[in-house]
Amino acid sequence: MLTILLYLFMLNPFVAGAEHDIHIRVNQLGYLPEDVKSAIVFSKKAVREKLVLVDATSGEEVLQFKPEKNKADTWGEFDYYYTLDFSEIKDAGLYSIKAKKSGASSNVFRIGEDAYGNHQETLLEFMRQQRCGYNPTLDMICHQRDGRSFFGPMPDSSYVDVSGGWHDAGDQLKYLITSSYATAHMLMAYEMYPERFDDQFNALGQAGKNGIPDVLDEAKWGLDWILKMHPAPDQLFHQVADDRDHKGFKIPDEDNSDYGWGANSYRPVYFATGKPQGLQKYKSEATGVANLAGRCAAAMALAARIWQEDLNDPVFAEKCKQAALSLYALGREKEGYQQGNSYSAPYRYNESTWADDMEWGAAELYKTTKNGEYLEQAKAYALKSNTADSWTVVDSTEHYRLYPFINMGHFVLHDLVEDSFKKELEKYYLEGIQYTLQRANQNPFQVGVPFIWCSNNLMTGLITQIILYEKMSGDQQFSAYLAKQRDWLFGRNPWGTSMFSGIPSDGESPEKVHTSLYVLLGLKVPGGLVDGPIYRSIYDNLIGLHLEDPDKFAAFQNEHVVYHDDVGDYSSNEPTMDGTAGAILMMAHWSR
Repeated sequence: MLTILLYLFMLNPFVAGAEHDIHIRVNQLGYLPEDVKSAIVFSKKAVREKLVLVDATSGEEVLQFKPEKNKADTWGEFDYYYTLDFSEIKDAGLYSIKAKKSGASSNVFRIGEDAYGNHQETLLEFMRQQRCGYNPTLDMICHQRDGRSFFGPMPDSSYVDVSGGWHDAGDQLKYLITSSYATAHMLMAYEMYPERFDDQFNALGQAGKNGIPDVLDEAKWGLDWILKMHPAPDQLFHQVADDRDHKGFKIPDEDNSDYGWGANSYRPVYFATGKPQGLQKYKSEATGVANLAGRCAAAMALAARIWQEDLNDPVFAEKCKQAALSLYALGREKEGYQQGNSYSAPYRYNESTWADDMEWGAAELYKTTKNGEYLEQAKAYALKSNTADSWTVVDSTEHYRLYPFINMGHFVLHDLVEDSFKKELEKYYLEGIQYTLQRANQNPFQVGVPFIWCSNNLMTGLITQIILYEKMSGDQQFSAYLAKQRDWLFGRNPWGTSMFSGIPSDGESPEKVHTSLYVLLGLKVPGGLVDGPIYRSIYDNLIGLHLEDPDKFAAFQNEHVVYHDDVGDYSSNEPTMDGTAGAILMMAHWSR
């Protein structure tokens, strides 16, 4: 019994935090042998006792630290921060970090080639939970009456079949803005790391192999929906439902939202006109449709290659190729951006960039068709999509204004152009990385993102940008910085929590997530990336936020940034579909 209690004490930093003034934060998931490995220790008083790395299996001390006092600004109520580096330890095993006198301890963590296992598959488990139409997590069918069109060339309220796709987050709206990125990201992750994805589920998301990697099954769920949203070469829908959805927690096939046709019935489908839209007071901004058309074209061009070359399905491959061509042409015709629509609340997806998406679409089309016009157009769009269009070089921006959170087109184009243009593309990534590094050096955790709404999505974008920059340039100077950004997501942060539900399964991670399936059914589906820490100034001004339980992280909040593991906080603890999909590439990068 004593051994079990000691193990639980070492495993849970909040047990330790309740009795000790010293708090130790690590990446709970673990470290690869060659990683730059570091932990952070903080306290209200100077730490004068010895800190040691302990083999969690044998109990033996492996390393005695010489803590390096952090000179950056403090965080919250704590005045002393120390960085512990243990990069020299490469032997596989389970470890913890312990303060010898007080007994304060970190979570147990792993060092080894298998530290990241195959958690890209865990993220896909969350994506299957988000499916609309047939949902394999619930084994039921929802929203079969999507939907009735608005702003399109057909009369308003005309029926169009846009069933399928993914619910966006804890709500049940569906957006082409986020679904197009999620689909293209998964396809690009597969193309880069095809050997790292499993086949354990069929196309419906049910357990059982079907000869197709599960990431492609999930991407096809998105592709099929995009094809429905693009029913003709000159037509594109961009959103299903609106904030009338927000009627409280609900099971998807018992949707109580009423859009004028009764509860659990038809929902509006908004046509992408490239002009401001809104059925009530709040109107979106819009200047074109190229953001959506370019991203969708990239996804379809990627799919055309994969289904032709890897899956030997020329029929679906040709269907995707033709869709890519017509979508890209639509983007060329209507350059500019389409935003999300709101109804009775001011919140919407405010995307206002588009050249990055057209660059991506053109580059993928060139790889698929070998038509040199697409390559020249991709280069032209790359020059238009400069660093100023990226959140990485600003201190704050509106919600989803600079989206996607990484320009994937630069990486795709890099292998297709001459050396001088390669350097230009590398510079775009480099400038963003350097700017975020300046911000990181101002705080003891060395985290480089601003804490606007969905800061975790920015973090996975930054991590991916560094990974792709290293592949493009061979420059490894940011390896330590990259490790600290990744480690932030898995527990090397003030709250000592992972930002992915259920990862790791035996650690501290989001549990009381803002989703109906958790609140109403108690389902704890792993793999969902929550929104993440948010500036208190934003948190205090959002509508309807509240905490349902005492804040277990109260001691670690500060006057500037907060994070709550509470279903009442949709701003920091709501898992998002596109945020989760946008982390799949980085998880595959570090996987087995």
